[in-house]
Amino acid sequence: MQRLLNPGRFLLGNPCQTILYKCCSSFSNMMRAVCVDIPGGPENLLLRNIPRPQPKNGEVLIKVNATALNRADLLQRRGLYPPPPGESDIIGLEVAGTPDDRVMALLSGGGYAEYVAVPEELLMPVPTKLTLCQAAAIPETWLTAFQLLVFIAQVKEGEVVLVHAGASGVGTAAVQLVRLFGAVPVVTAGSPEKLKMAEELGAAAGFHYKEESFAQGVHDFTGGKGANVILDCIGGSNWEQNVSCLAMDGRWVLYGTMGGKAVEGDLLGRLLSKRGHLLSSLLRSRSLQYKSDLVKAFSHRVLPHFSDQATSLRPVIDSTFSLEDVAQAHRHMEANKNMGKIIISVIPPNEEVQLKSAAAY
Repeated sequence: MQRLLNPGRFLLGNPCQTILYKCCSSFSNMMRAVCVDIPGGPENLLLRNIPRPQPKNGEVLIKVNATALNRADLLQRRGLYPPPPGESDIIGLEVAGTPDDRVMALLSGGGYAEYVAVPEELLMPVPTKLTLCQAAAIPETWLTAFQLLVFIAQVKEGEVVLVHAGASGVGTAAVQLVRLFGAVPVVTAGSPEKLKMAEELGAAAGFHYKEESFAQGVHDFTGGKGANVILDCIGGSNWEQNVSCLAMDGRWVLYGTMGGKAVEGDLLGRLLSKRGHLLSSLLRSRSLQYKSDLVKAFSHRVLPHFSDQATSLRPVIDSTFSLEDVAQAHRHMEANKNMGKIIISVIPPNEEVQLKSAAAY
C-alpha cells in the first residue's frame, strides 16, 4: 500500500477539511478513549480524554471511525490478557478509519479510541462496497480465521472442517473462507437461530451442542471418516468429542479456551490412536513480520472477494453501539447474544455531521 501518512503528520486531502482541522488544532493533542484503571466487570470501562498517540517511524496515525469487540477484549478488561510489551494498554484489536484513504487495520491494542498509531504494514484498504463500520469487523476475526486455516491447518480442497462457535465473529468468517478454499464447513452453535445463520453463510451441516453430540453429528455427516480440521476456541470441555470426531491424521487447531484449560482423561492416548495433530495459535503476540506476511497473504488471496457479487464474502454485523455505550456492548457479548460481530462506532455524531458539511462545502 502506498504510504498514507508520514510520522507525526495528519494529511487531509480536501482544503475545507484542512481548514476545519486547523480550527480544531487546539484540541489536536487529546482524544477520547476507553480506559480500565481497575480490572473487573464492564462497569470498570471508563471513557475519558487522554493524549493522542504520537506515531513512530513507519507508523500511520488513523482517525478511527469504528472498532469491534473480540473475546480477547473481555479477558483484557478482567486483567487476564495483557497487551504484549510495548503495546498500548487501551483495549481494541481492530479498527477502520481514515488518514487520507479509507483503511482498516490489525492492532495489538488501542482500538477503543479516536486515534491509533499503526505500523504501515498492517494496513489494508477498505473494499469499495463496504462501509467503515463493516470494515471494522474484518481485521482481527478474518485474519485469525485465515491464519488458522491457511498458515496453521493448511486446509486442502475437499476436506471437512469443523468450526466451533459457528455464529461468532471468527466462526462466520471461517465458514465463508472454508467455502472459498473449496473445503466443506460444518459448525457447532448454541441455538437454532445461530445454526440457521451459519448454514445461510455456507455451512453444510450444523450441530446444536447443547442438545446433541456434535461428534456423532460429524460421524454421520462424513460416513464415519471424521473432520480433517477442527477450529476450536472452546478447549477443555470439548476435548473428548473433538478427538472422537477427528479424522485419521486430522488437525485439531486450538485458539481459545472458553470451555476451560484443564483436561482429565486419556487425551494423549486417544489422540495418538488417530495420529492426530494438536496445533495451537494466538495472533496478538506474533511478531510484526509474521503479521505483515499474514496481511499481505490475506490481501492478495481474500480481500478481492469482498465485492458486490452474489458469491461475495461479507462481514456479519450483529449490533452497533456508541463509544459511550461500550460497557453495554461488553455485556451483550458476555451473554453470548451476538451472532457475528459487535461494532463500536467511535466518531461522535456531531463530528460526523461537521465533516460531511465541510466535505460538501
